[in-house]
Amino acid sequence: MDKFQKEIIKQLKKAGVKKELAEGALDKPKKAELGDYAFPCFPLAKDWKKKPHEIAQDLARKIPLSKEIVKIQVIGPFLNFFINKEEHSKDILTAIYKEKSKFGKGKEKKKIMVEFCSPNTNKPLHLGHVRNCVIGDSVSKILDFNGNKVTKSCLVNDRGVHICKSMLAYQKWGAKKLPDIKSDFYVGKFYVMFAKEAAKSEKKSEELEKEAQLMLQKWEKGDKATITLWKKMNSWVYKGFGETYKNLGVSFDKFYYESEMYKEGKDIIMGGLKKKIFEKDETGAVIVDLEKYKLPKKVLLRSDGTSLYIVQDLFLGKKKIEDFKLDQSIHVVGSEQKMHFDVLFKIFELLGHKWAKNLYHLSYGMVYLPDGKMKSREGKIVDADDLVREMKELARFSIKERHKDLQEKEVDKRAEMIGLGAIKFFLLRTDFVKDIHYDPKESISFEGETGPYVQYTHARICSIMRKLAEENKKSKNSEKFDAKFVKKVKYEVYDEREQEIIKMLGEFPIVVNASSKHLKPSIITRYLLDLSQKANEFYHASPILKAPDDLLRARILLIHSVKQVIETGLGLLGIDAPQEM
Repeated sequence: MDKFQKEIIKQLKKAGVKKELAEGALDKPKKAELGDYAFPCFPLAKDWKKKPHEIAQDLARKIPLSKEIVKIQVIGPFLNFFINKEEHSKDILTAIYKEKSKFGKGKEKKKIMVEFCSPNTNKPLHLGHVRNCVIGDSVSKILDFNGNKVTKSCLVNDRGVHICKSMLAYQKWGAKKLPDIKSDFYVGKFYVMFAKEAAKSEKKSEELEKEAQLMLQKWEKGDKATITLWKKMNSWVYKGFGETYKNLGVSFDKFYYESEMYKEGKDIIMGGLKKKIFEKDETGAVIVDLEKYKLPKKVLLRSDGTSLYIVQDLFLGKKKIEDFKLDQSIHVVGSEQKMHFDVLFKIFELLGHKWAKNLYHLSYGMVYLPDGKMKSREGKIVDADDLVREMKELARFSIKERHKDLQEKEVDKRAEMIGLGAIKFFLLRTDFVKDIHYDPKESISFEGETGPYVQYTHARICSIMRKLAEENKKSKNSEKFDAKFVKKVKYEVYDEREQEIIKMLGEFPIVVNASSKHLKPSIITRYLLDLSQKANEFYHASPILKAPDDLLRARILLIHSVKQVIETGLGLLGIDAPQEM
């Protein structure tokens, strides 16, 4: 809340409006001609026993103009406030200059864990993992920027028959060779090999499936040779995953492994049986009946005493809350798992855990590629590494078209920022619940609603700032952009177009807070696109470096502020802000 809102609320309170109502009802009109803030008088009509438009007129007479409030206008039942634009501009632009990358930072103090990625250790990360990682990483950054203590975690599915299939294929056809390609691809190659061999005949399929099950049983009994092979092949996968995470610009604070907890959680089930939350069916299996909550019955323990996957999740969910004293636990998992999480959270609630209400499934839809737009492994799955490589190549081509003499090292640096920025922005700009069709060429365009368009806006402002620095070196009369420069800025010179941009810059903290509250990076992508458009329109229409001194100073401070907010906003999406494109 800025000082102008505080002043308006203070004056409304003095005029007889309850503070809670003033804070809750004060809003921003959609049209600039209707002022900067508007207060609807409908909620007062019953208590004040007057018509809303009469209340608005009464309030207008009672509230004095001040340094902050320069005009009050009654429009029907609304009380519209016009604030001091010069003071407003000064507050926002000096705050951005002083706070730099901390401008917009919130003051929430929650302990939050964001769990994302959850890969299987039998194949490389694929396109779906890219969307998951990009969402999880950005949401974590936004929550952290809003003042929370965030722990990024990853649950690794490192055991099970699917893992044994890769191991068995390597044992049969790998000839004990070491990886000769990226190590997670190498392991994935044997998973595909298993599937191909199994597809040759029904008999072959049955034989291989039986062998994989036997290998899993050996693993569960701790067979030395099986465990040694498992550790070796998993280490190859982890090495490959690490390279992919680095390429995506993603990291984790905590890893959980299924192999370390798949037997855990049975004590939770026994406790639930004692409390009669769970029951045994006629086969002896332990179930939970959730039909009265419009959820299905769920088997927790089979009749032979072995547990289902959800039991492990019950153990891990409880462990995370207790180990990290969490206020919120967020699971970034595809929408196909919605029912699983509905059941899981309901069980926690029935077990009496008050923190169950703080568990959240952040679901997202599928990602599809246009046919023929990108190569895929085995013609089925698009690997994360292939996607990133392809996007960097598209960016390289675009850069070399515009800068034929640029050194290869610089081309690579820019291509990485632009290619990765294109992927992330495209995946984050859409509401998560929707399936999306990812078009590589559309996402890499410097025009339209893309990451490179926002990055280009930033780079263009950097170019103007460099030219100012060059002018400063050439001329004794030219001024360096620093604190002295900012002190000389006259805020009354800003015209309506410029004030609109300043107003938008002032909304950045609100945008960050909304994005954090709703777990929607798309709120930030929309804001950055709109801000970039306004900035581009502004310096198409208004000279900057050739403007008279007072205008030059004011406009340089303005575009520098835009640059800073774009850089911060892109950072919250996990995207770099290049100084040159």
